[in-house]
Amino acid sequence: MPVHAAPPGILQYAIPIAIFLAVFALRARRLTRLRPLKVEQLWIVPALYTAVVAVIFYRSPPTLAGWGIAAAALLVGAALGWQRGKTMQIHVDPETHELRQRASLWALAFIVVLIAIKSVAQAEGAALHFNVAVLIDTLAALTLGVFAAQRLEMYLRANRLLAEARA
Repeated sequence: MPVHAAPPGILQYAIPIAIFLAVFALRARRLTRLRPLKVEQLWIVPALYTAVVAVIFYRSPPTLAGWGIAAAALLVGAALGWQRGKTMQIHVDPETHELRQRASLWALAFIVVLIAIKSVAQAEGAALHFNVAVLIDTLAALTLGVFAAQRLEMYLRANRLLAEARA
């Protein structure tokens, strides 16, 4: 006798949303604290994500149009990442010249929106007759642009603030 899967119910959506809200609440609370900013380590996340995006593109190379869309998404992501980087507060201790940062809730909300868009696109893309591979490539390039430009903006601003504090 075949076993039939239960139709998707409210719990299929409620449990991940509840987990997400709990994590978001914990993360949002931590954002209000100043944390050390290690300028020399800002390159790590973009480098790791570049490797992830390279693997995505290697395993399923985009078409010529897909490369164009991914390049445009990278530029849009860079512009959004620059703005996201500007929302991060950077403080320099006047005596020790130690750099500290405080993220904003807007910066976290921005990433949450990107993750939600990606999740919905992956889940509903085929049903809406989107080319899911192009959509994933586009969102990967957009996210890479966000991470890289955000950290570049923070690096440049932190170095400028540190130079001003030392002067």
